[in-house]
Amino acid sequence: MPEQRPPLPPFTLETAVQKVRGAEDGWNSRNPERVSLAYTVDSYWRNRAEFIEGREAIVAFLTRKWNRELDYRLIKELWAFTNNRIAVRFAYEYHDDSGNWFRAYGNENWEFDENGLMRKRFACINDLPIKETERKFLWDRSGPRPADHPGLSDLGL
Repeated sequence: MPEQRPPLPPFTLETAVQKVRGAEDGWNSRNPERVSLAYTVDSYWRNRAEFIEGREAIVAFLTRKWNRELDYRLIKELWAFTNNRIAVRFAYEYHDDSGNWFRAYGNENWEFDENGLMRKRFACINDLPIKETERKFLWDRSGPRPADHPGLSDLGL
């Protein structure tokens, strides 16, 4: 039986929002193995200027990422969807090992297979240095964003 990751395409507004929040929660776990299971075994990514193919490479990439981007917290927001594709905008905050804080802004385009696994991910990301006092993503780092925490639009981002 093939792996499935509901909700499955074709997406509705409700299921697209659910898919986006599921991705956000997964990435906020900062668990590379868990996150990789949302992608096809041969998933293809462009992340900034890096090209990644397959779950093993995804795990290696995310491990490197979260070893550099400390106290990572992410918010994703649905931008558009159709059939088996979703576009999101996102922002995340992190600091480096010297205590310098950043907010990264970006857009992603996703394509899913019939089982709800993401087979393509294209991400464009820009980093903005911020002061620690300018942080907006302040929930407990050990879990997902609380349901009552504002989203990107509510935060004016």
